[in-house]
Amino acid sequence: MGSITILGTGNMARTIGTLAVAGGNTVEVMGRDQSKADDLAEGLGRGATAGKWGAVPTGDIVITALLYDGVVPVVVEYGDALAGKVIVDISNPFNATFDGLSHGEETSIAQEAAKVAPAGAGVVKAFNTIFRGVLEKGRPDVFIAGDGGQAKASVAAFVESLGLRPLDVGGLTMAHWLEGLGVVTVGLAGTGVGHGDFALGVVEVTG
Repeated sequence: MGSITILGTGNMARTIGTLAVAGGNTVEVMGRDQSKADDLAEGLGRGATAGKWGAVPTGDIVITALLYDGVVPVVVEYGDALAGKVIVDISNPFNATFDGLSHGEETSIAQEAAKVAPAGAGVVKAFNTIFRGVLEKGRPDVFIAGDGGQAKASVAAFVESLGLRPLDVGGLTMAHWLEGLGVVTVGLAGTGVGHGDFALGVVEVTG
């Protein structure tokens, strides 16, 4: 199994951390509020630890479980501490009305994070199209995008350890379209489906 560091102490951090420890991964939690990081690590159990914010993460995979506008600044803040790590961006940069992307350009938070990441770090977009409740209770497909083959392979193995299916959508430029798919998911929850108890996935037809 893998070694994971989660930057953040919110709901998605808790959900991914819970799945990660259940899947046999080593989990470290880091948060600006040390007491919240300590509490989350204790709640996860199974040997989960709380690291000090800004220290070199122990995990080979570092998941930024943060609001979208905090991802790039945190990658800058950590700097060389992330060298050689795989950084997983799970954020959705929704606009104020949740019907578009806040950046308004053909880029993504993952691509912007890659621009400031240290040498040797790989950035992968994943988990952003899945509502937290579905991730907690279901078995959704997990779309991933990234440029580094080894980085994506590491994230795919992590996803599989959660009992989920990773689906590679292509290079990091595809992260923009995964963020757009996040917008589509929210639109479906509000209108076409009418609730958030679903996830987008791939159905394969044989024969």
